[in-house]
Amino acid sequence: MLSRLRDRPWTTALLIACVAQLLFTWGLGRPGKLSFDEVHYVPAARTLLALAYPVNTEHPLVAKAFIAAGIALFGDNPWGWRIMGTLAGTATVLGVFACLQLLFRRTHVSAFGAALAVLNQTLLVEARTAMLEVYLGAFVTLGIAALLWSMRGRPALRLTLSAVLFGLAVGVKWAAVPYVAGAGLLLVWGKSDGRDYWPGLALFPALALFGCVSIATYFATFAPAFFYAQDPLTLARLVPFQREMYERQTQILAAHPYQSSWWSWPLLVRPIWYFYEPDHGVQRGVLLLGNPAIMWGGLVAVWACLWAGLRRRVPALTGIALLWIGSLAVWAVIPKSLGFYYYYHLSSLWLCMALAGAFHAWGRGRLARADEGFALVALLLFVYFYPIISAAPLDGPQAFNRWMWFDSWR
Repeated sequence: MLSRLRDRPWTTALLIACVAQLLFTWGLGRPGKLSFDEVHYVPAARTLLALAYPVNTEHPLVAKAFIAAGIALFGDNPWGWRIMGTLAGTATVLGVFACLQLLFRRTHVSAFGAALAVLNQTLLVEARTAMLEVYLGAFVTLGIAALLWSMRGRPALRLTLSAVLFGLAVGVKWAAVPYVAGAGLLLVWGKSDGRDYWPGLALFPALALFGCVSIATYFATFAPAFFYAQDPLTLARLVPFQREMYERQTQILAAHPYQSSWWSWPLLVRPIWYFYEPDHGVQRGVLLLGNPAIMWGGLVAVWACLWAGLRRRVPALTGIALLWIGSLAVWAVIPKSLGFYYYYHLSSLWLCMALAGAFHAWGRGRLARADEGFALVALLLFVYFYPIISAAPLDGPQAFNRWMWFDSWR
């Protein structure tokens, strides 16, 4: 059976996606009340669903529209708030699989990276929380996959698809903008020094197509705001409104107990308790904490990919390493007054890809089955932490101490 799956990558992807969806959906109704920043985005989604008036205007509308769609379909309850996020989480897993399959054309490598995405813990928490990050991750990973797919033929059509996905990603959160810029740089690189990864499509038409479609898609996401009962958006205000959003996003905020600096995120210095209180008669907790094997092992994998990519001239490996490095570096320059560990969500997905690439590059001889051993360690840690990332019943108010490896995790 395994040999057959190796020859059927998309069957394998579908199986992994089904497992991911079941995992993300299991116990979705807990906690039964709003947790962490759901207190901002669920009310904003309710208001958007009613087309009442502008609210939570520091962020665009796409993620809140998905949350609103879940409420419309399943009711104003925990399942309604979060169900669309589970689908976005599964789409993220498929995006990771697709990126790796397009880069390496090895089902084993792609399945390994996708499985790590399921086990990295941040994706499970974000997929089960009505916030923005899981939608951001879904559209960015799928946008990258579509961009890589456009190198395999029908470049104009597939590049248009990628641009739409990136436009939607920016419509979730402006944190996607650096990835749009990175896609443009990839187009330039792919047409330089005799390379032509998009045959039949010249550089400037490709850049114009990608830029115009992504920008048009982004602005189209504001369509619901034109129909608010109070203070509707107008075409004349659409562009100036972006300046207002920028001012809100860069305002100086009061200190927060869970704030952290960008350099601390890869080290797992300060995770975030999204929820820790009694719910449905028992103590429950949701801790946004990455899987230590993946978060720390992935750092080694990034440098292993960079070393092998540069030394062996393998662009796929170099690209994955630079993707992670760039995803973290932007937070060093973005003018945000506060940082939080959940900003690391996208970077944590690139670590899964880096691990898949590193084991592919170095997994020979005695290391031929090292990826299986690593996957087992990641799985055991996922099971170990599962009670405090899934809002499972805990023994009591002090039960969390069982999982606190460091004081900064409390």
